[in-house]
Amino acid sequence: MGSENRAVVVGAGVGGLATAIGLRRAGWAVTVLEGRTALERYGTAFGIHPTAQTALERLGLGGALRAHAVPYREARIRRPDGTVLAALPLERIERKAGRPELLISRPRLIDALLAALDRTGGAEIVYGQRLADPAGLGADLVVGADGINSAVRTAYFGRTSGPRPIGSVAWIGIAGFETGVYGETWGDGRFFGMTPVEPGRTNWYATVPDAAFPEAATADALRGAFAGWHDPIPRVLAETDPATWIRYEMRHLHPALPAFVAAGRVALVGDAAHAMTPNLGQGACTALLDAEALARAVAGAGPGALPAALRAYDAERRRSAQRVAFGSRTLHRFMTARRPGLRDALVSLLPG
Repeated sequence: MGSENRAVVVGAGVGGLATAIGLRRAGWAVTVLEGRTALERYGTAFGIHPTAQTALERLGLGGALRAHAVPYREARIRRPDGTVLAALPLERIERKAGRPELLISRPRLIDALLAALDRTGGAEIVYGQRLADPAGLGADLVVGADGINSAVRTAYFGRTSGPRPIGSVAWIGIAGFETGVYGETWGDGRFFGMTPVEPGRTNWYATVPDAAFPEAATADALRGAFAGWHDPIPRVLAETDPATWIRYEMRHLHPALPAFVAAGRVALVGDAAHAMTPNLGQGACTALLDAEALARAVAGAGPGALPAALRAYDAERRRSAQRVAFGSRTLHRFMTARRPGLRDALVSLLPG
């Protein structure tokens, strides 16, 4: 494909950068428009499922992933008193796929994506570019990778589907030590999770009801919400600087979109298409799968064949991604049950 075929990717997050890499490898000329003045490199961890690992390998990032990721092989679901209810299905995932789930920090993944994009001969990344009129972009292909508040989605699908709060607020952070205790602890309307991320550090996340924790809630309030929970949860919160915590209202895209493509030249990827709660840890994975599938679909398509190629992308990805989003939202409801007795009894029937 010649360089006369031009794509504009709106958004330089995981999905946008991965899409740009795939399109460059397929021969497209690519411009990435990013609203922020610099890419965010805060240190949360992404879980990379084996299917997403394959997508990264197809995009030429297998080596970078292996160099910087750590395997996730053992984790438990616990009660606040430390009682183990069940094991997360990590062993089953590894047995089925022949490789383990991996965890990688956001800064490592973003830097690996940028390096891979540079190896393709580069794509122009324009920072500080707030998109006013997606329809006015002069490109054969426009990719909306601009997140849950996507301007591209709004321009082509309206506001029927949009960000919806789910009644929970979350904090995420990195502890400067390895806890050795991984998985999730489920309480009454709240939960706390810990995963490895890299040597000497632990990724953690805490979720509580938003009505009880407004934006002005203090660090002591969050620590109090998990006071008395099993070790090392209180230590993680006590020894992590609140200035490094990231707070966000948990939202998802609802209702589900009728398509991920529009106008014969527009495609959505990642959160712009199917923003989901983080409960299944699949947000980054689905964005990577979208990016690789879109690039593969349009690899041999000139402008005249592009509408059919985009329909093929939609057919491959939409139902699959929306099933994951629905499953994640359903799991969130289950995890945050306000009367956890029955929930815990059901979870305890799973392999432990």
